Amino acid sequence: MRVICVYRDNQDYTRSVDEWLENFRRQTGREIETMNPDENPSFCEAYDIVEYPTILAIGEQGDVRALWRGKSLPLINEVLYYVI
Repeated sequence: MRVICVYRDNQDYTRSVDEWLENFRRQTGREIETMNPDENPSFCEAYDIVEYPTILAIGEQGDVRALWRGKSLPLINEVLYYVI
């Protein structure tokens, strides 16, 4: 399964997302892929990502298994389920 965090640098939410990603890495020993929506507009269009930050869990067939949108970031355990 693939878990991706889509967000932009230099935004009001960037620091909290960076801290969340670092906490996730430190607590779980795993990393989440990050993506800038400006560099991958076709990916964002395909998955209808219009709000940032967005954390997306994608299955082997490209299906969306879970989606979290907005500044209210999910609990680490909620995302860890999809990383393992």
